[in-house]
Amino acid sequence: MKSRKVIRGILNHCYQRTVLGFVLFYNVFDCLVYFTLFCTIIKKFDIKAVALTLMPDHIHNSSVAGRRKDLSSFIQAVTCRFAFLNNIECNRTTPLFRHRFGSVPKIGDKAARTNIIYLGNNPVERRICERAEQYRWNFLAYAESDHPFSEPLVLRDASWEMRKALKQVKIEHDNNRHLNYGFLKRIYSKLDTKERAQMTDYIISLYNVIDYSYAISLFGSYENMLHAMHCSTGSEHDLNEIFTGKSDVYYSRISQYLKQRLNLKDIHQIFQLSEPQREELFFEVLKNMAVPGEQLAKYLRIRIGRE
Repeated sequence: MKSRKVIRGILNHCYQRTVLGFVLFYNVFDCLVYFTLFCTIIKKFDIKAVALTLMPDHIHNSSVAGRRKDLSSFIQAVTCRFAFLNNIECNRTTPLFRHRFGSVPKIGDKAARTNIIYLGNNPVERRICERAEQYRWNFLAYAESDHPFSEPLVLRDASWEMRKALKQVKIEHDNNRHLNYGFLKRIYSKLDTKERAQMTDYIISLYNVIDYSYAISLFGSYENMLHAMHCSTGSEHDLNEIFTGKSDVYYSRISQYLKQRLNLKDIHQIFQLSEPQREELFFEVLKNMAVPGEQLAKYLRIRIGRE
């Protein structure tokens, strides 16, 4: 087994995939649970988060760690806790993540810049958006705004339920507690569409620990960083990232179809079906939708054919 290399003060690109490439993030709650876990647990270690990108079936983060032990312990702590919570939510008992995460030190400013560009552009490469800053879950837009994907939040104009939810989130944050599925479902259930978008931006901005100044300093300004992302996709030849299919847009289309077809309020309800039932559902969806079978199987977390 190759020894992990961590150099003090040097950016490390960390990369995590799920077992069999199964989809990991299905909705806003999945992303917020992971993000708040990441942001609360990192405070226990000598680590600076520089970039983070949550993709439907994998995770990238670039961090500067003091010691190899810190980096490994941090990733393990976040991974184990999220897997535990997500397995309960998705009615699953088997391992969710692959045993080891990948990590590569980025020595020199050029390598670090290329890495930051690569993380920002992952959703662009997967055709989820046209520009990196349009994707909420690479958190780029939060470097410049605390509400990049919602209307400004004016507390005096907010509903009573919204003010109550904001207060509850603030209490959890101030006590360095991550947000769990039950908590998020409870507070979001009382909010309208506009308030839900505002709440998501509020939670991300409140919990956010990403050190944007580090990445921006590599480019000279935030605008220069975005321009670099618009002009280049970046590359990670030493990480050997493997993609399934050509576009991750299919995952949102599958979600929409299943929620309508099965009358689901929460997409996680598909995991109340047994694996044989999800296999039957696989063939039904494949018959009615033009989606790649391999990505559909990974969405439903089933094995179809040879892996």
